[in-house]
Amino acid sequence: MKSTTWKVVLFVTMTLVIIAGLSFPIVNDPTKWYEFPWIKGLEEKAKIIFFHVPTAWLAVIAYLTEMIFGVRYMVTKNLDDDTKSLAALQLGMVFTILATLTGSIWAKFTWGSFWNWDPRETSIFVLLLIYGSLIALRSAIENEDKRAKLSAVYSIIAFLTVPFFVFIMPRIMTGLHPGSANDTNAGPIVDFKMNGNMFVVFFVSLFSFTILYYWMWKLRVKALIIHEKVFKKLI
Repeated sequence: MKSTTWKVVLFVTMTLVIIAGLSFPIVNDPTKWYEFPWIKGLEEKAKIIFFHVPTAWLAVIAYLTEMIFGVRYMVTKNLDDDTKSLAALQLGMVFTILATLTGSIWAKFTWGSFWNWDPRETSIFVLLLIYGSLIALRSAIENEDKRAKLSAVYSIIAFLTVPFFVFIMPRIMTGLHPGSANDTNAGPIVDFKMNGNMFVVFFVSLFSFTILYYWMWKLRVKALIIHEKVFKKLI
């Protein structure tokens, strides 16, 4: 029953976010509850924040989860913890790619091209390389315990770079992305000139995407465990 309840909540909240995020108009002087304010530097394209920011947020959550279960493996030596870490790593890559794609679409309509090597774009590209290398490392090691141990150590070092590339570097360097050091218009996410209903939709979106990630992570862990059991029986 509890499982069904939160799935219903996820469906309802995600539906509301999609409808509001796509259909609510952006006007200069919002007077109605369904109107969003005009934000200089973002304009009509401000609606991307309801989808782009949550995917970037989930990438951070996934990499944090991956590191936590990597550390747990080093303590418990339980390969199930390594499996949970792997599931988080794979989802982290998925959401990093989604954040890159949604950001590139926004960049095309705002800056004229899909890629400009802005500090924000550069930082997320570096994260793709860092965690893509971890996936390559895992695939190159056959011994389960050795693979889990090396992955755990790598995950700790890798996650130390995440706060810098996601939260610090794009804000201390000049760039095109809102929130850069030279930005005098939109500002960083926390300083967006949102009205009340826009804040509600934004945080409901973060909440919904976080639940979605948890659901996907649980399913992925189960799938990996089943795959491993079947593979061992076949050999």
